[in-house]
Parts: sequence; C-alpha cells; structure tokens
Amino acid sequence: MNELVIELSEISPREFFGQGNEHIELLKKYFPKLKIVARGSKIKVFGDEEMLEEFDKRFTMLIDHFGKFNKLDENVIERVLTSESKEDYQSSKESGEVLVHGVSGRLIKAQTANQRKMVDLSKKNDLLFAIGPAGTGKTYTGVALAVKALKEKQVKRIILTRPAVEAGENLGFLPGDLKEKLDPYMQPLYDGLRDMIPAERLESFIEKGVIQIAPLAFMRGRTLDNAFVILDEAQNTTHAQMKMFLTRMGKSAKFIITGDPGQIDLPRRTVSGLKEALLVLKDVKGVGMVYLDDKDVIRHRLVKKIIAAYKTIEHND
Repeated sequence: MNELVIELSEISPREFFGQGNEHIELLKKYFPKLKIVARGSKIKVFGDEEMLEEFDKRFTMLIDHFGKFNKLDENVIERVLTSESKEDYQSSKESGEVLVHGVSGRLIKAQTANQRKMVDLSKKNDLLFAIGPAGTGKTYTGVALAVKALKEKQVKRIILTRPAVEAGENLGFLPGDLKEKLDPYMQPLYDGLRDMIPAERLESFIEKGVIQIAPLAFMRGRTLDNAFVILDEAQNTTHAQMKMFLTRMGKSAKFIITGDPGQIDLPRRTVSGLKEALLVLKDVKGVGMVYLDDKDVIRHRLVKKIIAAYKTIEHND
C-alpha cells in the first residue's frame, strides 16, 4: 500500500482540519478508498498511487485557499473536491474592492474614494506617495496591498520601515534587546499585519525574513529586489534619508511612502524629506501621488471633527 505524508507549515492544524476534525471527515467521504489519518500538523494517507496523486492535488488546492483566505468551510471543500480545474473553485474570490481576506475571514477593503484611488495608482506605479492626516487609512491600505502582493506571489518579501525620530535612530539608551527597542515605533505596522495574517503564520514570516520591520536607518546600503516596501511616517525623514530610501529600489520592487506633512517631528529648520520629494518627483513618470483628507477618516467619528478644528487654527496662524 502506498503512503502520502503531508505536513502543514505556517498553518494552524486546528483551524485547517476543523472542529473535531470535521474537514478531515468530509475528505474521507470524498475519498472512501483511501485511509486518511490526521495527527498534529501531519496528515498521512494510504491507498492506490493514482488516487493518492488526486488527493495530493486537491489537498494542495485547499492549502492554497486557506493561505489566501485564512478560512475553510464545507462549501469550499466541496467546491475544491468536485471542480474540474483549479480555477473553477474560485467563485468566492474577492471582488475588485477586497484586497485581503484577513484573520477569521475578515474582508480588508479600500473603504473610501481616495483609498480606492490609492489602490488603482499602486497598480499603475511602482512608487506611490500616499499623503494625509492620521486615521485616513493610508498605512493600513498600504500594508493590505503589500500582503495581497505577497499572497499572490508578486513579491517575495515585505519590508516595512519608518524613521525612529523619537529616539534619534540611536536606540541604545532604551532598555531591552533590539526588537524590544524597536517595537513601540513599529506597532502601527504590526497592528495592520495582525488583522491580515494569522498569528502563527505572521510569526513564521518574520522569523524567516519574509516580512521585515525595521527603522529607516537599517535600509542603508541595501538593494531591495522582489519586495513590497512601505516607508511610514515619511514626513520625519530628512533630505538624506529620503534620497537614500528612494535609491534602494531594486528589480520587481514596489514602494509606497506614507506621511502627514502636518505632523513633522524633525528639529526646527530641518527640511522634511517627504515635502521635498513631493516637489522634486511630481512630474516623474512611474511615480503616483494620492492625497487623502478628513473625508477618508475611518476611526471614531470625533476624529474628523478634531482634524477640522485643528485645520481652522492652522489656517488662522
């Protein structure tokens, strides 16, 4: 009797196999001539070689589906097992607005007109500037685009970075190891990723370097090929930092730069690298720019009013 052994990696067996192994029981109904045993993260299948090949093909389709949508149910399993080709089972594929099927099947979408514009411009340009105040979803949408590109194998890695201005990019005086020192500055990026990638898989991606989160100073000297790179809080870059970052772009790379020119934390008389880049690159082909405003705020309804109130004071100044 032939044996097939499949090990799940970066996938929670409990979620994939279903409560009480209900998904495995469904597989057994469709493959009655095979003996199927699931233990831990491994599944062992015994039977005829030709039948094992068919099982392997269908099981791989299920893994692909779970990897993309982070969920599996009876309808999906039946569609996968009865479809004639890989494409036939994708009727549950996301509509144009859905960027990522997040954790627990959460749909991550572009929710406003300018966020949708950001998605469209990202498709057309390898370098995109997304400018707007806090709460407009520019970073979150950028992270969703990066995760989508990774899941669809358009890139091999995601790199998320921001200038650690509060610590002067010299983090030595903070307690803890390097990761503990950096985490407070990278937290908004982690928050977005946790919505979109299951915890076990995200941890594995970070350990393997598929997803890298680091301060801007760590980008120096690197060439970023086959990567989706997001520079967050770019208003706090200097001229030298922004130029350094922009020249890291390698082959098959996508760059998104987000920032709010109204929240600059740089020392006085220091020119913001973001403001300068917007002027210098405004007519360069292949560079997209989208400006989000208070209409794009998707946080608490008070945030829109707060932004509007401060805008009045700033105009009076």
